[in-house]
Amino acid sequence: MKALFEHLESKTEETIKTLDELVRIPTQVPPGENYEKAVEVMAEKLLDLGFAVEKLIMPRELFEKKNPRLAHLKGERANLSAVKDIGAEKTLLINTHLDVVPASANWSVPPYEVTVKDGRIYGRGVADSKGGPAALLSVLSAMEELDIKPEYNLNIALTTDEEMGPYSGLCYLADIGKLKADFFLSMDGDSDDITIASNGNVDWQIDVFGKSFHSGSSFLGVNAIEKSIPVMNGLMGLKAEVEKRRSKVPASIAISQKTGIKTLLPVLNITVINGGVKQNIVPDRCTLKGDRRFIPEENYDDVRKEFSDALSRVKEERPDVDIKWSCDMIYGPMLTDMNHPWVREVKRVASEIAGRDVRLAGAQGSLDVAYAVKVTGLPACCFGLGRRMQSNAHADDENIFVEDMVMYTKFLAGLICR
Repeated sequence: MKALFEHLESKTEETIKTLDELVRIPTQVPPGENYEKAVEVMAEKLLDLGFAVEKLIMPRELFEKKNPRLAHLKGERANLSAVKDIGAEKTLLINTHLDVVPASANWSVPPYEVTVKDGRIYGRGVADSKGGPAALLSVLSAMEELDIKPEYNLNIALTTDEEMGPYSGLCYLADIGKLKADFFLSMDGDSDDITIASNGNVDWQIDVFGKSFHSGSSFLGVNAIEKSIPVMNGLMGLKAEVEKRRSKVPASIAISQKTGIKTLLPVLNITVINGGVKQNIVPDRCTLKGDRRFIPEENYDDVRKEFSDALSRVKEERPDVDIKWSCDMIYGPMLTDMNHPWVREVKRVASEIAGRDVRLAGAQGSLDVAYAVKVTGLPACCFGLGRRMQSNAHADDENIFVEDMVMYTKFLAGLICR
């Protein structure tokens, strides 16, 4: 193992070069038009390393049925399955996503190429989540060069549309039986903690209706924006009730240190308000949108019912308010038993390589991994590259530390080879 680690350190520049190759493929979604290019690059490299590779494109009809809000997106929804059967007793599934969020015009470096400066690697997706595949390729290549066999058969799933949801490439691969394994490692997320749980996510929308009229005689119309105020007040009452709850799952250490919050908590957010077309026209519609993150101890049916009950109370108090609403689950919550042998193994390797006690924690956000876990029943751990409060995932100047990239290659090697 020492020889493998030393070899991996010598390949750091090669790992960064591979990462640059992936970052230069603009797989931002929307629109997600270049997925096939990224899949083909990874497929060629894994084929050279002895994997049986398969490009799997989600049928357009299925994509639009499962993701009706994304029907406007162009491009093939391509994903990659790569399998290497060495005759081992157990199989390890390794997954992450190749899609990234778009980059703004406010970057200090070019977002779609790698820049290395001051000990950091910059580029869109280096943390979320192209750093993982680059590190994995270096590990697999080093094992080949040193003639080291993995401890497990390997099933690598590199998927797309995670950044959009609700039905990503990973969900599709789960449903068609391409995630067969005994253990599951997701390279999504950061390396602050090992994520063994996540919140579920519900997107909601409320349309408040009014009647358009000239604003000079606004009393002859019905102002939908003004009618939305009691609706928002009702939601804020529900928010206060919801956010008193706490999960038993520990929160991320980064969140705990910054906020003092010790466990996962549910949240209710109003995130979008659209209404009106011009100052002198009474608005006939106001649309409110938001999400509800629910902890593993909650379930979708109860979340939907309390949302419905809150709006019913608004209607009882204000029968003049005319609304239509929807509430749709994007991803369910995830929870892997903290005492599962696979969790203990990932924690052991991560802690040894990182030189610190890497804690088990839950994610406030939601993951497509949860869908795959529900379908497959696999014990899952998420341990990726980057630092939650420093890597700027989804923000300008996304970055990872070079030393973290080296650490992560050693983690993967230690986990795969023991």
